[in-house]
Amino acid sequence: MSLSPFIAFLKTLSYLLRGRLHFPRNRIGEVITMEDGQEFVIFRHVVVDHSPDQPEKPGATFRVRFRFAHGSPKQNRLLSLFPIPFIVGLPGFRSKLWTINERNGAFQGIYEWDTVQDAENYTHSFPLKLMTKRSVPGSVFYEISPNQSIKE
Repeated sequence: MSLSPFIAFLKTLSYLLRGRLHFPRNRIGEVITMEDGQEFVIFRHVVVDHSPDQPEKPGATFRVRFRFAHGSPKQNRLLSLFPIPFIVGLPGFRSKLWTINERNGAFQGIYEWDTVQDAENYTHSFPLKLMTKRSVPGSVFYEISPNQSIKE
C-alpha cells in the first residue's frame, strides 16, 4: 500500500466527494484524562466511514504526543489543518482526535487504524515526518496499542 502524499490526497478527496469523510463536533471540548494523569482537550475530530473491505472495528490505536517548537497554540491548531488530507487518505486510516494539554501546551493525536501494520506504516509517513520536524527536538513520543479503539 502506498504512503505517497499525492495518492493520500486524492483518496481523501474521493472520501469527501462520496460523503465518507466527517468532522463530528460532539466531542469538541471534551477532556480526556490519560493514564499518566495529564488532561487533554479535544479540539478536532475526523472520521472516515469504513468500507465493506475493511474490518468492522479498528485493529489499532496510534497515539503521538509532542510540543511544537514555534508558534502559539492557536497558530498550531490552525496549522494542524494542513496535513489532514495527507493523513486521512493513508491506507487503513479510520479516525483521529486532535487534543491539547492547555496547561503545558503539549499536543496529542489519537488515531484509529485498521491494523497494527497500518499504524506502524504511519510512523514513516509524510505527515508524521512534518510534525516531527516542527516539534521541539526530543518531545515526540508515540505508541501503538493493538485491538483498542477511541472510546466514544
